[in-house]
Amino acid sequence: MKKIMLILALAVTGMANAQEGTILVGGNVGLSSDKMGDNKENSFEFSPTFGYQFNDNMTVGLQASVLNETFKFVGGENKNNGFKIGAFYRYAKPLSELFAVYADVSAGYQTVKSETTMTGLPTTSVKSNGLYAGITPALFINMKNSFGLNFSIGGLQYSSLKSDTTPSVKSSSFDFNFGKTVNIGISKNF
Repeated sequence: MKKIMLILALAVTGMANAQEGTILVGGNVGLSSDKMGDNKENSFEFSPTFGYQFNDNMTVGLQASVLNETFKFVGGENKNNGFKIGAFYRYAKPLSELFAVYADVSAGYQTVKSETTMTGLPTTSVKSNGLYAGITPALFINMKNSFGLNFSIGGLQYSSLKSDTTPSVKSSSFDFNFGKTVNIGISKNF
């Protein structure tokens, strides 16, 4: 009961910066739609994060991600459904009451199920499992009452997957996409 009262008191007082002993709740939502001739691609991703802030600089927590992609082409369709769950460590450096910079180091488990349907052929399904890791630098802007916006422009990402087919297919990728992507998220400290 004391912890619930403490969380409510912290939320009501509206701290200007995250403080020791607070709980971080945040995430990103991504939508994409591309059309090239008769081909069309749609994707949706939701990535929540939950963490515990040990002090002004260090947060440790859990992150997850749900992904749905559909690629329609002449004569068929490919669908990918993915899920990730892992842990993150965040080191933040407050620059002022309004701004802070931080870097997230993350790692975890991922799974992807791909289904391909082509006219006149049976649907093929492949499930792959593996690991991921990444480093993402970002900027935090404190809006009001411990609500903030998080901006990142890429980072370093590693991914490995192994399919459940016989023989199994292994794939791995290493991406340095700093400056090539833009992510905007929201977070709240309680």
